Amino acid sequence: MGHGALTPLVVASTVGAALGGFMFGFDTAVVNGAVDALKAELGVGSALVGVIVASALLGAAVGAFSAGTIADRFGRRRLMMVAGTLFVTTSVLCAVAHDGPTLALWRFLGGVGVGMASVVAPLYIAEIAPARLRGRLATAQQMSIVLGIFAALVSNAFLVRAAGGAEAELALGLPAWRWMFLVAVVPSVAYVVAAVLLPESPRYLVMRGDRDGAARTLRRLHRVPEGDALLAVATIEGTLHEARPAWSHLFSGPGRLKPIVWLGIALAALQALVGIDVIFYYSTSLWAQVGFGEQQAFWLSALTSLVNVAATVVAIFLVDRVGRRRLLLVGSVGMTVALAVMATGFAQARQTADGVVFVDAWGVVTLVAANVFVVAFAVSWGPVVWILVGEMFPNLMRARAASLAAAANWAAGIAVNLTFPSLRDLSLPGSYALYAVFAAASFVLVLRALPETANRPLEEMREETASGGHRSL
Repeated sequence: MGHGALTPLVVASTVGAALGGFMFGFDTAVVNGAVDALKAELGVGSALVGVIVASALLGAAVGAFSAGTIADRFGRRRLMMVAGTLFVTTSVLCAVAHDGPTLALWRFLGGVGVGMASVVAPLYIAEIAPARLRGRLATAQQMSIVLGIFAALVSNAFLVRAAGGAEAELALGLPAWRWMFLVAVVPSVAYVVAAVLLPESPRYLVMRGDRDGAARTLRRLHRVPEGDALLAVATIEGTLHEARPAWSHLFSGPGRLKPIVWLGIALAALQALVGIDVIFYYSTSLWAQVGFGEQQAFWLSALTSLVNVAATVVAIFLVDRVGRRRLLLVGSVGMTVALAVMATGFAQARQTADGVVFVDAWGVVTLVAANVFVVAFAVSWGPVVWILVGEMFPNLMRARAASLAAAANWAAGIAVNLTFPSLRDLSLPGSYALYAVFAAASFVLVLRALPETANRPLEEMREETASGGHRSL
């Protein structure tokens, strides 16, 4: 529906699906405030802390990889219900875990839900949105992610303030860090309820042979005449070529993925390899290490997250007007410069037994650079990659290709999170210099390989020209 209206049902459906993004952000960032408490309360070392943090990402990779098949076989809504149920269950189980390995297991299962949500939200939103508004609506996913991160960090800060510390007891005799996990039950339940009430994707209904159901859903979503809805259904059917979605559509030959799939994988992986997770998963511990008090470190993390939210709002107004490609290029330049400044700032710091001590004004410069990096990411690679994952692939491969790209994103996130503690101990400046190299590589990839997809109906997406640089798909 290239010129469909922005109806209340489209908005409500977008918001409902994007609640999965909120849980994506909340569930993955909530551990930020518990990192140091875990060491004291559960007696875990740095290596196991890294596993606990990364276990959610490993689960997300598994969930993302399986999401495409589930979405095509059972529907987008049912996939959301499964993800939401995992969120509710594991939020409680993480809050009552009494040893590191058990907590890692529950975070892994919660991560499976996160991975599923990371695939189905952009997929579903792209499939219900009018083409001319698809980019703006799809940013709801990233907005929800950053709001989830912000909510987790603010919730953590308030809980620490109320209890007097992350390890101090709060209500029901539970320490504040356990409440950090338990709070997630509330948005998790809201996501399950939303999934039950949402209309199914009309493109999924066409794939399942339900032409009448797809036409009814299109009429409800876009308030168009029956003739227009039936024409849209026929257009969708034309892209299926009497075939069904299958993994084979991702390959151009035995063991050879199509260029469009490789492009999606590379974009998704680079989104994580620039090191954004380090800012949100380890920032509280990092700022404490460089001399800020516990509560100051919590609020600095929340401030950085608020900057992330504000920058994402800007992206909402730019993504359809400026285009995906141009935003990514500008963001890559900004991230590269900011990360290089952070690497330089940490190189000027002095290592002591208690952590890192900045000299002169380098502490302020590094803090500012961290927030510039967040802004550059939030107006570009943060929302745009998830938009592309939902829209850049043809109908026959969209769900499975999106799940493969999302799995690559989570796998890259695992690599970053597992290696950062060791890289930090080896060379903190070197770790940020490495992320700067990946940011520079992201610029080259977009410049050489990414076509523009803004304002094009999903049925026009083709894989044949995907390697053609800036040409349209």
